[in-house]
Amino acid sequence: VTHTKRTKLKTNTDKSSEATVRVGLYTGAKVYFVHEGYQGLVDGGDHIRLATWESVSMMLQLGGTVIGSARCKDFRSREGRMTAARNLVKLGITNLCVIGGDGSLTGANEFRTEWSGLLADLVKADKITDAEAKQSSHLNIVGMVGSIDNDFCGTDMTIGTDSALHRIIEVVDAITTTAQSHQRTFILEVMGRHCGYLALVTALACGADWVFIPEMPPDEGWEDHLCRRLTNQRARGSRLNVIIVAEGAMSRDGQPITSEQIKKLVTDRLGFDTRTTVLGHVQRGGTPSAFDRILGSRMGVEAVMALLEATPDTPACVVSLSGNQAVRLPLMECVQVTKDVTAAMAEGRFEDAIKLRGKSFENNWNTYKMLAHINPPDVKVKPSNINVAIMNIGAPCAGMNAAVRAAVRMGIIQGHNMLAIHDGFDGLAQGQIEPITWTSVSGWTGKGGSMLGTKRSQPGKMLEEISQNIAKFSIHALVIIGGFEAYVGGLEMVQAREKYEEMCIPIVVIPATVSNNVPGSDFSIGADTALNTITSTCDRIKQSAAGTKRRVFIVETMGGYCGYLATMAGLAAGADAAYIFEEKFAIKDLEVNVQHLLEKMKTTVKRGLILRNEKSNANYTTDFIFNLYSEEGKGIFDCRKNVLGHMQQGGTPTPFDRNFGTKMGAKSVLWLTEKLKECYRHGRIFANTPDSACVLGMRKRALTFQPLADLKEDTDFEHRIPKTQWWLKIRPIMKILAKYDIKLDTSEHTDMEHVIKKRSPLGK
Repeated sequence: VTHTKRTKLKTNTDKSSEATVRVGLYTGAKVYFVHEGYQGLVDGGDHIRLATWESVSMMLQLGGTVIGSARCKDFRSREGRMTAARNLVKLGITNLCVIGGDGSLTGANEFRTEWSGLLADLVKADKITDAEAKQSSHLNIVGMVGSIDNDFCGTDMTIGTDSALHRIIEVVDAITTTAQSHQRTFILEVMGRHCGYLALVTALACGADWVFIPEMPPDEGWEDHLCRRLTNQRARGSRLNVIIVAEGAMSRDGQPITSEQIKKLVTDRLGFDTRTTVLGHVQRGGTPSAFDRILGSRMGVEAVMALLEATPDTPACVVSLSGNQAVRLPLMECVQVTKDVTAAMAEGRFEDAIKLRGKSFENNWNTYKMLAHINPPDVKVKPSNINVAIMNIGAPCAGMNAAVRAAVRMGIIQGHNMLAIHDGFDGLAQGQIEPITWTSVSGWTGKGGSMLGTKRSQPGKMLEEISQNIAKFSIHALVIIGGFEAYVGGLEMVQAREKYEEMCIPIVVIPATVSNNVPGSDFSIGADTALNTITSTCDRIKQSAAGTKRRVFIVETMGGYCGYLATMAGLAAGADAAYIFEEKFAIKDLEVNVQHLLEKMKTTVKRGLILRNEKSNANYTTDFIFNLYSEEGKGIFDCRKNVLGHMQQGGTPTPFDRNFGTKMGAKSVLWLTEKLKECYRHGRIFANTPDSACVLGMRKRALTFQPLADLKEDTDFEHRIPKTQWWLKIRPIMKILAKYDIKLDTSEHTDMEHVIKKRSPLGK
């Protein structure tokens, strides 16, 4: 990178700008902040300022945008864009990183296509010299989508969506308690003028009775259907009805459907006590969630890489996330598909609109439709006489109950009888098994912990009793939801198939643990909630350190031997170091870290945050590290330590975990239903092939089923972790953001893709 290469930013999301600035500086580029969006570009002068390392130091936990964002009339005119071009040329800026919605990004692309024309006019008018024009002959553009609506096609998640969902779910949870007390119907209006993503995911995450989204207006006569559904719910003993409305909801003939209109309908026809809540701008505010901070950081790094690799021939691109992978997409293709959705909606092609929104949106819609059947299918599906049992194994975590609820309801829809096993394998051995019904799991999505009860015991010592109870209760298939113990327990049952024929049933393991250490999956249910708990605690700790100055906090996180929580929380909270088992560290490394903090105390940022995974090293304990830092920092900084402990397993599940749990639960039972058909011979179920016992996991871009036996090779059983872990590749980002001089591994090179091919199975 030549040092004359300069990058500039327009942003309304801080985490990405922090990462872009720091990685930009790390590569040797000059980085400028443009304050107040395109307006700042036109006004120039003090609005375009050099960014420094320290100037982005507390940005992580700030919502909104520190450098301001503004809608700009001047930039829409050619004169305005000419002035903007002149300001950039004078500073030698040729790379533009734009964070905004589709309007801002389309504007950026237009600016780029006109660039050479604008420069020619500036030379003619003697505003810039020929030499200056030559030096800045191309403008490279990379976009990051910052929009809470998640309305930009081609990206699974835009920066800010997850935080908006956090705000909405907080409100839903609060409303649920008052509505339960008073037997009320609540109508909640969320943002989304042209896109129903927030409304849809909210409905999925809280098990709403009805959702109105612009992409899929309700059928004719929906008024009767809605009232029928609400009445049925009350008759089943439910004290609460929730209806979610996107602000852009409309009927088939294009008339708006407002929350007031729905309230009038419910009150007049049913006489229910009904309240409406319009969330409005609350959704845009607050602290960014851990997911958004990590997404922002990863996208910020990807944006700098894309700019540095850009040539005059590469089209302007957006960096985004597909499943769990960073991708680059041509900006104008994304804008085009986004426009196609609007056109499809306007022309009444609603099925197309949902398809164009992408696989993740479509999956959310289909899962919601299936699970929201309020009339459990009494007649629709003939009973299959199949009994499917569900259990939780290992330590409790948030989101387990969402998976159980989805699995139970999906099973009932498929016509199976669902059984709940309490207290893990112990319960299976002792016969603590009972039928579980549609209504018995209502309201479970938002509950933390494990409602079924969970234990760490393994089946190995109880195989005799377990096989007897599988026969006694005629269990034909098993869903095991839990952590590393769930995987090992499933494996023990598969190995026991030779001896016990009863174990020859299809088994599916759903990873659910805060540690995220289950082989076969990039993510596990519960890790996102734990990450948010750690991050918000670290934010408070940093705030305290910022007040006292010259203070270093050492925080111990959970995770067993798996460094996922420490690493990701380190990235999300802006830690100076995160010690983990997977990346060996010795006294030399500790010395480098101490030295780094001593240097840091000379800058304006007089505080430090160090994370340590609980089992990262048997000898370099949290106390040892605390003592070492205290001794070495004498007179320059003082230390405090915090062991976070079991608070990391508790709390209400985050929107991500509710949604992930719901999708995993539903998908696991659909798979079991297919497997049961394959294994049905001579009037009974017999499953003894390796692929009849699988882990359902998220791999890069897809939810996949992998045989338990096949995953053995990739598992370190002694330390209870997978041998290959994707997140180790993003650890260097944390170090660069903490100003260490290291080499960034960019071997997983991201090439430009095309939108139409791109389909991801799992948005959040």
